[in-house]
Amino acid sequence: MYLSSFSTGYSKIPAKMTSSPPPVKTSITPQPTSLPTRTIPGSYGLPILGPLTDRLDYSWFSGNDAFFKKRVEKNQSTVFRTNVPPCFPFFLANPNVVAVLDVKSFSHLFDMELVDKKNILVGDFMPSTKFTGDRRVCAYLDTTEPQHEKIKDFAADTLKRSTTIMIPTLTTLLDTMWDTVESQLPSGPVSYLVPIQKFCFAFLSRCIAGADTANSPDMAENGYLRMDRWLGVQLLPTVPINAFQPLVEIFLHSFPYPYFLVSNDYNKLYEFIEAEGKEVISRGQTEFKLSKDDAIHNLLFILGFNAFGGFSIFLPSLLASLGSDKSGIQEKLRKEVREKAESGLSFKSVTEMDLVQSFVYETLRLNPPVPLQYGRARKDFELSSHDSAYNVKKGELLCGYQPLVMRDPKVFDDPETFIPDRFTKEKGKELLNYLYWSNGPQTGTPSASNKQCPGKDFVALTASLFLAHLFLRYDSVTIADGSFSGVEKAKQ
Repeated sequence: MYLSSFSTGYSKIPAKMTSSPPPVKTSITPQPTSLPTRTIPGSYGLPILGPLTDRLDYSWFSGNDAFFKKRVEKNQSTVFRTNVPPCFPFFLANPNVVAVLDVKSFSHLFDMELVDKKNILVGDFMPSTKFTGDRRVCAYLDTTEPQHEKIKDFAADTLKRSTTIMIPTLTTLLDTMWDTVESQLPSGPVSYLVPIQKFCFAFLSRCIAGADTANSPDMAENGYLRMDRWLGVQLLPTVPINAFQPLVEIFLHSFPYPYFLVSNDYNKLYEFIEAEGKEVISRGQTEFKLSKDDAIHNLLFILGFNAFGGFSIFLPSLLASLGSDKSGIQEKLRKEVREKAESGLSFKSVTEMDLVQSFVYETLRLNPPVPLQYGRARKDFELSSHDSAYNVKKGELLCGYQPLVMRDPKVFDDPETFIPDRFTKEKGKELLNYLYWSNGPQTGTPSASNKQCPGKDFVALTASLFLAHLFLRYDSVTIADGSFSGVEKAKQ
């Protein structure tokens, strides 16, 4: 199965990882066909009223899943015009988007010849650069900007180097996490969110920035909370919250939040990376010609926004998938893990765990950590879905909602069902070409010329190691409602 290098041009982690289908090209937009041309359906509605109505439906009345599904049905098209939050009253952002909700139309978002990625990480809304040291970090840079290449190469190199400490760091911190969970279980179910976030913060700080939380009692205890607050204040205007309405819409979704609310948290995080990540920062300065501030602020964004934020969503989804399964998947996973890791956990052993990796990929398919992807048209071009072609104008903002795209029935059989072994065998390997979750396909290769996440393979590998470690330690775990309620330790 496919767990390739951490980024294009960077050393491969063992050879087994390269025995998959060849990576797709940077430009993977479908070639022009004889599809009938259709005017993009849908509407933005009346000024102010249309965006406000769509915002309330997205965040309150329907929720994001039903919001997009209803419009697919209404327009009889997976490509249509609509509005997405945030909008009126106190946002300058333009909520008008062209939704692209099937695998074929969504793939245009990865073609850097067609789309511009400048300042559109969360659509036309961009949090103040005060949250990132008064600079546009790599995620907000387009591939045509010179700084993008330097920062992305720096990030990829840092992840590549982390392979020397990745497994021992992960196993040590996971053992600590599980020891804590076990000590609390006699008192009742233990929520897994805080243990996972503490593990993620410590693990990612060490692997990404070379910063050991063991040297900072404040970060060991509160680092994850400081990161949560920093992320939350930036993203709150865009996050659907169905509870406590209409108060949420009135008081939480109507305006962007000022940096001073989390300035102390961010300054503490900055000081931690500055003090403990000297080697990585120095390499950013000497090898990649970044300023010290550029290196630190980008490390913090990669650590917090890309990695910690993503894993805080993804690993709970992975555990929820384990807990909800009724097919006996835990027994199958345990059997595979112990057969392949008989002599210990290693990169080689985990890349031979086809079912473990497929379970990770299927979780990514149904619950991608970042649900929305955006791209602004660089020029007029023809966009195609499975059955129609549409004319997109320069400057229009495309919006793809990944959870719906990854349920495309023309690509995935029984798309609404979690199938643990979906990505095994030859057919499964072929499907990896259409597994989109990292701003590109799983078979894609991150590079300075695209916007695919440089940590794409780091994420899949870490999640596979997480599962493998779990089933080396336990015969089974009982999970329900976001909590561990029991564990059965491995028999000696």
